[in-house]
Amino acid sequence: MSASDWMFGLEDALKKLPDSPDEFRFHYGLRHGSMKVGLYAPRSIDPQSPHQQDELYIIISGAGDFLRNGERIPFKAGDVLFVEAGAEHRFENFTADFATWVVFWGPHGGEH
Repeated sequence: MSASDWMFGLEDALKKLPDSPDEFRFHYGLRHGSMKVGLYAPRSIDPQSPHQQDELYIIISGAGDFLRNGERIPFKAGDVLFVEAGAEHRFENFTADFATWVVFWGPHGGEH
């Protein structure tokens, strides 16, 4: 197993994000079993919809508001956010430097 199979660096991940404003700015860097780790750095709006797996967001940079199942909370770099499978969620009012790691894992429908 090489380091590229178990190590995912921010600098390399940022280079792999699409640069077009029309493209979804997300890149998976690691996958193992049901676990996937990616970098998400939307511009202006967050168009995502609910996911089939549980997920964690680990905020790298920026700040804004996070909306989850109708509840709004502020977030900033260093925060960790949990979203259960199927939950409506999105980032809003975020700064231009916003970027987050996202980790998906577990069965479709989430863990109970």
